[in-house]
Amino acid sequence: MKPIHCLSLALVSAALAAPLAAQAPARTVIHAGQLLAEPGKPVRGASTIIVENGRIVAVADGYQPAEPGATLIDLKDKYVLPGLIDSHVHLTSDAGGIAGQLEEITLSPAAQAFNAEVNGMKTLRAGFTTVRNLGDGDGATLALRDAIAAGKVQGPRIVDAGNSISGSAGHMDGSLGYRDELRPFFAGAGNTCNGADDCRRAVRLQVGRGADVIKFASTGGVNSRIGAGLGKQMFDDEAQAIVETAALFGKKVAVHAHGADGIRLALTAGADSIEHGTILDEATIAQWAKSKTYYVPTLSTVNGYKERIAANAAAYGKISFATFPSASAADRVAAGTADVVLTFRNVHNWSFGETDQTQAAFDQMFAMLKPGGTLGVVEHHLPEDAKGITEAKSGYMKRSSVIAYATRAGFKLAGESRVNANPKDSHDYPKGVWTLPPNYAEGDKDRARYAAIGESDRMTLKFIKPR
Repeated sequence: MKPIHCLSLALVSAALAAPLAAQAPARTVIHAGQLLAEPGKPVRGASTIIVENGRIVAVADGYQPAEPGATLIDLKDKYVLPGLIDSHVHLTSDAGGIAGQLEEITLSPAAQAFNAEVNGMKTLRAGFTTVRNLGDGDGATLALRDAIAAGKVQGPRIVDAGNSISGSAGHMDGSLGYRDELRPFFAGAGNTCNGADDCRRAVRLQVGRGADVIKFASTGGVNSRIGAGLGKQMFDDEAQAIVETAALFGKKVAVHAHGADGIRLALTAGADSIEHGTILDEATIAQWAKSKTYYVPTLSTVNGYKERIAANAAAYGKISFATFPSASAADRVAAGTADVVLTFRNVHNWSFGETDQTQAAFDQMFAMLKPGGTLGVVEHHLPEDAKGITEAKSGYMKRSSVIAYATRAGFKLAGESRVNANPKDSHDYPKGVWTLPPNYAEGDKDRARYAAIGESDRMTLKFIKPR
């Protein structure tokens, strides 16, 4: 397998570019064997990328010769693509929970800076040339950001939020979890606020520290140190004051929000992005769809928990994962032992094989769950009134069909969401749902059209096994 190289080019501001105006532009010519240049379009073959003063100015077919004085980079045996962007990282630490709390009081800012540099290089080598670091209490990543920009060390471009903001006793309150006499010391960072005016002060403090973006928490968090839940933990005028003050200084705002009420609070205030966005309802989704706010989901959660459990089996108590259907009898989940079963786009596969295995699958999932256990189903969605489209040929399933299988197994429908819906999906394609990305069953035929539609329209259903 050929290695993939990510192309990262620094942008030159007008102020820096002005002295170069009278000089010949610094030119770099890159010969790429395979080039992923534009989303939704096929990979280009042999290509030449022309760079002047840190900016890509042209992409040409074939290998164009480099002019005298130009720098030639030979990547003819490589795949080349634009640098990726990770919109939510914490470079100073990979720890969470009690381990993260312990690091805060045992690691010096210098040690955190070395952690940030190491993690930054891991990220860069993985192809991410820009990261948004959303939380840095001691300024380690602010310093690393400046050192990378100055060429002193290698690493990705860093867009840094400084110290994240919340209300007192909120998710970003560093004094939580300590004895009363110690709390004043840990509360001295100035990132917590009470009332609109105090929240304006907290934003100005981070701007003064050099933050590129402002982050605040409108809800509790998974690693919060008090059991106050994942709902809203900030008043409307406080959130509005943070967003308005950030805008005054030309800063965008990222909001840590899990609960639907905290997400709506952030959307109403005019946040630029929602981080996590875990608990959604129809009203929140509708409001979000009308906004210009970006969604930054936490895609790494499951893998992160698995890695921590592998390293320390006692980290979260007794937790086990199993794959369904089981590869062998030894791996089979015992009846009445599972808390949650999740299935993603599997129902249509069970239904459309040589024999219909769907009811048997739902019966087995019901059996393995504890009373009160949860079954989550995500499936390609075929509207009930669809005409001329069959489930068997299209790969889509009607909501009523899925609910019928679950109900016959003994489940009760407990909730549903359109969070995975796609209104652009017409459901009627030459090769069914597989025509759409990521399969592209038609190959390059009408590929741009299908890329514009995106992945399939999907239903998300929650079932409960009665107690």
